[in-house]
Amino acid sequence: MSAEATNPPTPVPVVPTAATAAVAPATVRRKSRPRIDLRRLGRAALLGPAARDRLPDAIGHVVEAHRAHHPDADLEPLRRAYLLAESSHRGQTRKSGEPYITHPLAVTLILAELGAETTTLTASLLHDTVEDTEVTLDQVREQFGEEVRYLVDGVTKLEKVDYGAAAEPETFRKMLVATGSDVRVMSIKLADRLHNMRTLGVMRPEKQARIAGVTRDVLIPLAERLGVQALKTELEDLVFAILHPEEYERTRELIAENAARAADPLAVVADEVRAVLREAGIPAEVLIRPRHFVSVHRVARKRGRLRGADFGRLLVLVGEDADCYGVLGELHTCMTPVVSEFKDFIAVPKFNLYQSLHTAVALPQARADSPGGTSNDVQVVEVLIRTHQMHKVAEAGVVALGNPYASAADASAADAPGADDPADGERADPTRPGWLSRLLEWQQAAPDPDTFWSTLREDLAQDREITVFRPDGGTLGLPEGATCVDAAYGQYGEDAHACIGARVNGRLATLSTVLKDGDTVELLMGQDPASEPSREWLEHAHTPAARIAIQRWLATHPGGGAPAEEPAGYRADADFPERRASGPGPAGRPQGADVRTDRPGAAVRLAGCCTPVPPDEITGFPVRGGVVTVHRVECAAVAHMKSRGRAEIGVRWGDTTACRVTLVAESFGRRGLLADLTEAIALAGGDIVSATVEPPSEQRVRHTYTLQLPDAAGLPSLMRAMRDVPGVYDVSRTRHQGS
Repeated sequence: MSAEATNPPTPVPVVPTAATAAVAPATVRRKSRPRIDLRRLGRAALLGPAARDRLPDAIGHVVEAHRAHHPDADLEPLRRAYLLAESSHRGQTRKSGEPYITHPLAVTLILAELGAETTTLTASLLHDTVEDTEVTLDQVREQFGEEVRYLVDGVTKLEKVDYGAAAEPETFRKMLVATGSDVRVMSIKLADRLHNMRTLGVMRPEKQARIAGVTRDVLIPLAERLGVQALKTELEDLVFAILHPEEYERTRELIAENAARAADPLAVVADEVRAVLREAGIPAEVLIRPRHFVSVHRVARKRGRLRGADFGRLLVLVGEDADCYGVLGELHTCMTPVVSEFKDFIAVPKFNLYQSLHTAVALPQARADSPGGTSNDVQVVEVLIRTHQMHKVAEAGVVALGNPYASAADASAADAPGADDPADGERADPTRPGWLSRLLEWQQAAPDPDTFWSTLREDLAQDREITVFRPDGGTLGLPEGATCVDAAYGQYGEDAHACIGARVNGRLATLSTVLKDGDTVELLMGQDPASEPSREWLEHAHTPAARIAIQRWLATHPGGGAPAEEPAGYRADADFPERRASGPGPAGRPQGADVRTDRPGAAVRLAGCCTPVPPDEITGFPVRGGVVTVHRVECAAVAHMKSRGRAEIGVRWGDTTACRVTLVAESFGRRGLLADLTEAIALAGGDIVSATVEPPSEQRVRHTYTLQLPDAAGLPSLMRAMRDVPGVYDVSRTRHQGS
């Protein structure tokens, strides 16, 4: 039985007591319905089942919220689920004295407001019946189908998780297996925990602290990884109020003081943004997003003194992806951008499906209106730019994705009672976040529960993820602080035992090198299938996949894992590692650039001073070890080596391949320039990997773009397209000095 349910000696209806639940202060939230009166819902529940031809009054709020997201939903499963839940829980009360049915109703309302589909809501209404009443899983299957039975069974298993320290490893492994099999199971669990946290005031202080601690350490990070920000932020604030009451109260006072001020700089900037976008002809909705309590607390610790613009952010919602970049261009043209604050999570989504453009603009000094401020104060306004669909996913994460196992054609049929739902067993979820897919893989590979638990806690402690690029244009999501060891196991799994080195951004690097967001990583793989990992790699492995794979190999090879030796030709200070010209590598492993030489079998490397790419005219020079270094013919180093009598070696490109190149565009400042440039790049077939725009100097602006091209032969036409943008007076390749 759930810890929240209490059965009286006789199963008769119990009138709610006068006692009320002590609810932790609510968070600052977006536009939402007022908090539901659970006691009133409880009294409605006690009136007994409604007529068969109409919905019970008690689920009216759930139906209203559900219809707002799914206007054509079939409500019959909800009606029958409520009647079964109400009759089954009748006579049970919560510790607050309310009828127990108020709990599944509140949990279901939370999910309905997030946009959950009918099947999830049906399972939510029934989520405690199998554990706390005489209802069986077979009965659930008979009345609601296999899909609902599967979800109820998954949540029931989670309810049995023992949060004691001794039981945590194995029980949380089972919990995450259930979550990974169907992410809706964890969605229900998170909503269940949110409602319990809202009503935690009836518990003893020590129990409140214990539940809040587990919520902070495990469930909030899981909510973050599943992208359910609406649940995550409120859970954070409720935990904050319980575990840090004094700091919470100080933060509440700061928010109240700011709300009482007459002038709101965010409102002024919002009006300006609306005017700019209206003039540009971009349909958009501009909203002010107040920060929640924990966010305000973090900003206060970071910046010391809070000003009006620090209590919220602007949210710009548009209809199409392209409009996001159009808004960005207009804002950066008409306002002063804070370049270091720009992040593109649309081109490279976060690990939890989150997509948005982040930027910030600096307010003019005259608007620095904080108390005690001076004329030299500068306030920064953070701006989020996303489509309406991106916003839905940003708020509700996996909950907004509906039934991940039903195709669009039969989505409606999946909600019908008695429909043929997927059977137990392997379930392929096309919307499962990449983090969750990786978690399922390494939890199966963990040699024991303790290893699983320790790696899980380390992984959940990571609150940021970086994206690194492979030479083939693919990406890898890794936790912040990850190394080349982590990248190797993330890309190749246990085949990474054969890794002998790496190239980061074109330069040879050790496997212990810490990677940064946006780095390009090429892994060098040995040819020996019996290669073994080094025991020292454990010191540099931060991901569960890497640590578990290395630990499992070491456990099965006692005495193995000697420190790895540097491969032949490896020099830590070299620009590029050696690579064989025109030689096929192991299947599925990265190969070097296709460069042919007049010296068959010679190793080649591309010079770092001029970074040649096809179709540059190139030449080669022999260096120590029989290696041929390839330069662009106009490189200054070529003239220098010729003047010293160095002999040239004929080199040529093989088949034209994709390439990455960095271009610098210089222009005069004008409105809409950034939007026009990015559009020209996209139309020419270039994908923007990263971009920086330097502050204007004497009405001139310098843009730097790192681009991925599917065919290097398209580089000249792309540069011409950029030069044709009005206001652009020069576009050139970057020049790097060799080390």
